[in-house]
Amino acid sequence: MSKLVMEWANFRESLQMALAAIKTSKLRSLLTLLGIAVGVFSIISVMTAVGVLKNSIEEGMMQLGANTFQIQKYPAFNTGPDHRRQFRNRKDITYEQAEAVREKATLASAVGIEIWRFGLVFVWRGEKTNPNISLGGENLDGLITNDWNVEVGRSFSQQDMDEGRKVIILGKALTEKLFPPSINPLDEEVRVDGTIYRVIGVFEMKGGALGGNQDNFAAIPITTFMQKYGKSSRSVNIMVKALNREVLDDAIEQSRAILRTARKVPPGAEDDFAYFSNDSLINQFNEFTLYLRMGVLLVSSIALLAAGVGIMNIMLVSVTERTREIGIRKAIGAQRRDILTQFMIEAVLLCEIGGVVGVVLGIITGNIVGLLMEVPAVIPWDWATIGIVVCSIVGLVFGVYPAWKAAHLDPIEALRYE
Repeated sequence: MSKLVMEWANFRESLQMALAAIKTSKLRSLLTLLGIAVGVFSIISVMTAVGVLKNSIEEGMMQLGANTFQIQKYPAFNTGPDHRRQFRNRKDITYEQAEAVREKATLASAVGIEIWRFGLVFVWRGEKTNPNISLGGENLDGLITNDWNVEVGRSFSQQDMDEGRKVIILGKALTEKLFPPSINPLDEEVRVDGTIYRVIGVFEMKGGALGGNQDNFAAIPITTFMQKYGKSSRSVNIMVKALNREVLDDAIEQSRAILRTARKVPPGAEDDFAYFSNDSLINQFNEFTLYLRMGVLLVSSIALLAAGVGIMNIMLVSVTERTREIGIRKAIGAQRRDILTQFMIEAVLLCEIGGVVGVVLGIITGNIVGLLMEVPAVIPWDWATIGIVVCSIVGLVFGVYPAWKAAHLDPIEALRYE
């Protein structure tokens, strides 16, 4: 027990001497830990920013309902400059093909069918929106598969579909842009692309991603949409909600087979359409950002390596400057391990202080991205922990040689040192 107390007393003394040495040479210590801080800062700031973007994008990608996947003409992600050129020769998915999936997909609880037009202006009593509103033509299941809930008013009815009524449900953001707070939008009339529609409902707020807004849209019955713009004006999107999570993969394969048959895709040929789910979109995003994170990690590791070399250099200078001090300590009974511990602690402390500064500044800087894009802040605890651990390792690795050199100084020669 007494040996343990002695060891603790020696460690505490080495810690106090290391702190005193750092305080004595403030400028040198500041320059030393600055290199570590920059390396850690670069890692944490980028990882925090990526975390902010990831959360925002994942939230935006959860646009489909649970256990739901979408089939469309183009892939969900733009994979390069030739993306649209590569797939634009595909034939549009027609309403009849979508209906075939709706009628034959036995593993689906709902099959939504939709067509979109973008960049439209909405007008109410002379008030106009910017030309950035999206208008979707939806069947009854389209609201279910898109996970849209009507907050005020009612949803579409079968009669609205059958008769192609000119009724419309507005997104929350569009409603706030178009109508003052004192006006109840229900039964008001809005003009879109020269056609008057009666407002029958307002969707619940869904929020935005990457500074965008998922509520800046409106929906009309798909039959009304096709009367206005034609049946083959655009490729149709198909959204399939599986009966449950367990049959989701089977529902995807079943819907693919039905659509391949409807589109007369030869056996063995690739699909001439794309499909995705919330999970597949998130997985693709993670794959895309993996290379960014690896690149940042590589560059930051080089910065930390350079900072480690700088610490070794500074510690060697410190050993030379404090040769007499080391000699005196040895002359009055200090052991090699005491000297070794003192200089190792000093190196690790410098790295840890630099690491903490880098982590704090990195988290603040990374979250500025989130602040500008109005998305929630993120604290990457995993990367912060990794950063601190790496700093400790850097301090230990690059502090070993200077500490070893100090511990092995000859006390007589050290006392003679001028």
